[in-house]
Amino acid sequence: MLWAVASVVTLGFLVALEIAARHYGLPGPMTNQAKEVIFAPKSGPLLYASMALMMVVLTWRQRFVAVGVAVGIDVVFCLVRWAVDAKMMFGNGALWVILGCAVIAVTRRTGRERVLLLKGVGLALLLVAGRKTGDTWLLITSKTRPAVLDQYVATADHALGNPSWVAGRIVEATGPVGTHVLDWVYGQLAVAAVVFALYQLRDVAAERRFPGHHLVRTFLVIGLLGPAIYMIFPVVGPIFAYGTGAFGTGGEHWALADLWPHTPPPIDIPHPMPYDEITPRNCMPSLHTAWATAIFIHSRKGPRILRFTGAFWLIATLGATLGFGYHYGTDIIAGVVFTLTIEAALRAHDRGWDRSGIQLVTYGATVFTAFLVSYRYLPMEMATHPWLSGPLLVLAMASVVYGYVRTTRLWEPKAPKTAPVRQPEPEAEPQPELV
Repeated sequence: MLWAVASVVTLGFLVALEIAARHYGLPGPMTNQAKEVIFAPKSGPLLYASMALMMVVLTWRQRFVAVGVAVGIDVVFCLVRWAVDAKMMFGNGALWVILGCAVIAVTRRTGRERVLLLKGVGLALLLVAGRKTGDTWLLITSKTRPAVLDQYVATADHALGNPSWVAGRIVEATGPVGTHVLDWVYGQLAVAAVVFALYQLRDVAAERRFPGHHLVRTFLVIGLLGPAIYMIFPVVGPIFAYGTGAFGTGGEHWALADLWPHTPPPIDIPHPMPYDEITPRNCMPSLHTAWATAIFIHSRKGPRILRFTGAFWLIATLGATLGFGYHYGTDIIAGVVFTLTIEAALRAHDRGWDRSGIQLVTYGATVFTAFLVSYRYLPMEMATHPWLSGPLLVLAMASVVYGYVRTTRLWEPKAPKTAPVRQPEPEAEPQPELV
């Protein structure tokens, strides 16, 4: 029943976004996804990662067949595109295999096997649709929010020492090597999430069921709720509001001044500023930070290589979001609290809501709301008293982290206490007889 309700809600949400995109004369997420059945996909790695996510429900023999069919279809598509001199990109084969498994589930499977295969297909399509949905959401934010609040966030960011300006100069000093590494990490976040999710779902084929909670759920909920905050608090980012082209396209003539990353913005009374109808208002909170934090959290129970990779991905993502001028420091701490609150809510729902779960989620939501309110209505006070407001912001975030770690540790099942093995008593040494 839960999966059926989620499917209906998701379909209605996609239809609504399709209508909204059509209102602005552009194709929506459903149209863009349908085009990728034939035309060159936007991201081939994402489609193959989605297929890999679906294959957790298949046997090893079925997995080899699925990969072979996908690669074969892609070879045919690439040959045809090469012959007609069309845009080259792989991934159509993976999408065809996903859709084919959906047809097989409906026509050739019954009972629990049908439900399990449809769940795998649903997760794969949700991951793909999430990318298309995000693109449409960003379009809507740029069209419906002509004024942005970057001056407020940049002023409040003085309380944290303007970390985006500092990180921007550091990344600039690393040269092309550091830039390319961070750019690759930033762009392949969804693929990295699939790798970690595959580890969590590695036993689905054997157990014939999905675990109660896993990384994909957190990823999807973050992507669903995050853009709603964009509509409430539209921000374009330092490179667009205060830069003119470092590391790519900047604000150009829409920027307030050419300051990033060498000159921090002055402390002045902030005002909403008009911006173009193209640049997404996708800064508050930083969803890349939120997703990287989710990867870090879910990697803690994996083997050492996954734990190290999760930590590296979080650090590199923070370096990219700040160092490329995409986010302010205030966005980062808001993204961390945003993720921990969502993760706590999903875990509490999975185990059954109790007092500790309700308190943790309520506290996280309160801190996140306090962040947004303070950025909007107290930026000057924060900027003029950085030695007070800065530590308070960090302590507020740290308190949510501490509350999450402390509460979730109490939720972990305790290992049963085993009685110590009784050792055999040593034989008594012979005693000399008394004379």
